Amino acid sequence: MAHPSPRARSRLSALLATACLVVSAFVFASPAAASTDGLLDLTCTAPSSEATTYDPPLTLAPQDVTFSSTVQYGPCVSLSRPDIDSGSRSLHVLTPDRSCLTLLETAVSAFTITWDTGETSTISGSRTATVVGAALVVTITGNVTSGVFAGDSVVQISTGPATGILACTLGLGTVDSVYSAVTLEITSL
Repeated sequence: MAHPSPRARSRLSALLATACLVVSAFVFASPAAASTDGLLDLTCTAPSSEATTYDPPLTLAPQDVTFSSTVQYGPCVSLSRPDIDSGSRSLHVLTPDRSCLTLLETAVSAFTITWDTGETSTISGSRTATVVGAALVVTITGNVTSGVFAGDSVVQISTGPATGILACTLGLGTVDSVYSAVTLEITSL
């Protein structure tokens, strides 16, 4: 078997050295450089859910209503925080002049998620709601303003049945609760 010439070995060594440099650039890239490209920091999927109740039930006529909401996030997956598996948030507040029509209005949204690690993320953004076929789709887009994932962008989508809401907007019923499936994505900027 013939051995490669010194010149061929030199070219082969140079080629291998270049290949090693290229590979190491990908393997050892810093997380800070990666996060500026908008990488998914955390995602929470089914069976994540939101349960909302209205007391008294919403009607077509505006009235003061106690609004209660509980959101359970999980399972959640995060490459930057693998110790976070789930989270939750809840709200119980009296809101004036609520009707089933206000469910479809655009609004400002601010809330705090408490993660299973005991840490929190405070989120501020905007809420839009649309009826797509027989589903109510509520989308919250915004940013994490403090806590874990601070500075990241947020998209939360809740999808639930719209039949009761549609009947209410026609004056044919009331809405006492809405149960929705939830997805949450937190993305580094």
